[in-house]
Amino acid sequence: MKKLESSLKNMAIVLTGVTVIAGALLGYVNELTKEPIAQANAKALSDAIAIVVPGFDNNPAEAPETVELNGATYKIYKATKGGEFIGAAVEASANGFGGALNVLVGFDKEGNIIDYSLLSHAETPGLGSKAADWFKKGGKGDITGMNPGKQALTVSKDGGQVDAITASTITSRAFLVAVNNAYAAYSGQNVDAASGATQQAQPAEEAAPANDNVETNN
Repeated sequence: MKKLESSLKNMAIVLTGVTVIAGALLGYVNELTKEPIAQANAKALSDAIAIVVPGFDNNPAEAPETVELNGATYKIYKATKGGEFIGAAVEASANGFGGALNVLVGFDKEGNIIDYSLLSHAETPGLGSKAADWFKKGGKGDITGMNPGKQALTVSKDGGQVDAITASTITSRAFLVAVNNAYAAYSGQNVDAASGATQQAQPAEEAAPANDNVETNN
């Protein structure tokens, strides 16, 4: 019995030592990689902004404006050229078929869509993931040049003007909701997807509770 107690004690000491060493190594590696990862993320964001709002000569990612509307937070990256405002990139999100769908939408001074970048999503590979290109210039659901303030962006299945991704209606709806939300944060106007009308956006603390919607399958 004494031998068994000694073995258990030794095993506990060894396991504790291994745990401490492993934890120290993980912490060390995390410190080594934290800065490069942050730099990579910053570069990816800057590259995305350059795609959706080209032609600026400032650094929009350096000091983004944070806006809260209807309980959600948005980041607005304002672009200037020669000190003159030329547009902005807005981060927005909506719930798609597989989870959150995050986009960066570029608007010009008049609120027209310049371009967009799909930052992240959890949609079905080969179907919902097509949102990365489907709504770009030349795509079947091209939204470039459209202005959500003049008419809310909705899929043609719902009476709108945008062709949904084939077999991915929920993803398409979510994407357009995110774009409409981005415009609301950019302009201060809520977009009514049912009527296409706009109204002054409410601050988060004043917004009325949203009705729950039941989604259908893609």
